[in-house]
Amino acid sequence: MAARKNVTLSDVAAAAGVSLSTASKALNGGGRIGEVTRLRVVETAERLDFRPNALAQSFALGRSRTVGLLTQNAVGTWSGPILVGATSFLGRHEQAALHYDAHFDIATLNANVRKLLARRIDGLLILGEGPEHVLRSVTQDFSVPVAYAFASTDDSGDAIFMPDGEMIGRVAAEHLLEIGRRKIAHIGVDINAPATERTRGFHEAMAAAGVQVAGEQTSGGDWKAEWGEQAMLRLLEEGVDFDGLFCANDVIAEAAEKVLLARGLSVPDDVAIVGVDNWEGVVARRRSHLTTVDPQLAAVGAAAAEYVVEGRNDPGVHRLPVSLVVGASSVA
Repeated sequence: MAARKNVTLSDVAAAAGVSLSTASKALNGGGRIGEVTRLRVVETAERLDFRPNALAQSFALGRSRTVGLLTQNAVGTWSGPILVGATSFLGRHEQAALHYDAHFDIATLNANVRKLLARRIDGLLILGEGPEHVLRSVTQDFSVPVAYAFASTDDSGDAIFMPDGEMIGRVAAEHLLEIGRRKIAHIGVDINAPATERTRGFHEAMAAAGVQVAGEQTSGGDWKAEWGEQAMLRLLEEGVDFDGLFCANDVIAEAAEKVLLARGLSVPDDVAIVGVDNWEGVVARRRSHLTTVDPQLAAVGAAAAEYVVEGRNDPGVHRLPVSLVVGASSVA
């Protein structure tokens, strides 16, 4: 089989009837050329199956078309969807990714930062394991845009991207109210900011609807199933009358559901439950039986990548929308 002939930029220019300089500007987005001419060059390049040399493009544009990626734990539960969202965006925009993982080791993280400082990158994207894990800011070490996804840092001037925590609580409350539940209890966690944001959003939505939360707020534990079981037993033992339940995450929600079922109550007929994280959908990649609020971590990664690629300078916390995944725990 004959080897494929490499189509050059000169071939494209000749076929499109333009100069080499005009062809380059049309394909690289530089200079002032007419839209008709640009489209003709682009269509000609596609017809000839022109594949631009990435290295040559980087020299021509003065950019490496490479973004540095730093992760704390690339195989972590929440790192996966963020990484997929970020790299998918980079791929769609023909940006390469130079990825280093720290494995939760500070010395390794610092070494990775030094390695990236020695490389020619157009931007840096740092992926965290949640805003409760505060990272040392490295923004001032770099002369290129730096963004942090699903993380917090020790510098309030950093550009940080994360799910809207208060919106999570509002979405959960509004769903339970929309399906007719008016005696809604809450099992929360008060160990960090994301947890308290969810609780605050929930209470704001309930207050806006003029509906009082059922029972005393049950909080004080952690994100684990044991807390969900303990809190659920406490609500039942205190005789709280409730027909809806918002839990701080899916692990707590599933534990609470097991207690209810063991007591002979029906979910969702007696109690409709909403969790957070879309654990089954994200981790197990199957449709969740729980109604859950998905934090849309892939979108968080993509938004942070977009910030870096576009070279924006918009520091502060960027909170992104979340979505509701309706399952059998709230709608029969």
